[in-house]
Amino acid sequence: MPPEHFVSRLELAAQADAVRWARRHGRDVLSAWRVPDNHVETTTLVVSELVTNAVQHVVKTAPATGAVRLALILRHRGTHLVVEVADPGNRPPQRQAVPALAAESGRGLFIVETVSKEWGYYFPPTGGKVVWCVLALD
Repeated sequence: MPPEHFVSRLELAAQADAVRWARRHGRDVLSAWRVPDNHVETTTLVVSELVTNAVQHVVKTAPATGAVRLALILRHRGTHLVVEVADPGNRPPQRQAVPALAAESGRGLFIVETVSKEWGYYFPPTGGKVVWCVLALD
């Protein structure tokens, strides 16, 4: 088991290809940490949903000046993984009611809630917000 101090951070521009780069980074980091494949797949799904939400919602509210930045933070805590996505937005995430099967969006936080032990968000003193979830490694 890796020691408790295993942490990875990736900064991304809030644009469409951020999700692809975040997934790739997550797979590479978890592989280096020797996380079993089934947990890599679940974590990659969560990373994809959280980064997608950040890109979609932050870009809508971002000022027209300058690039909006996101951060993906992965923490290996021995028995669990913590996934965090930080963005400059100040609106709390809202999980939609169970979306209709034909809906093209609105499943992100529902999926995160379903596969994680817990999830939430906080507003750091430096501004923005961090949406996080905990995934068990059993």
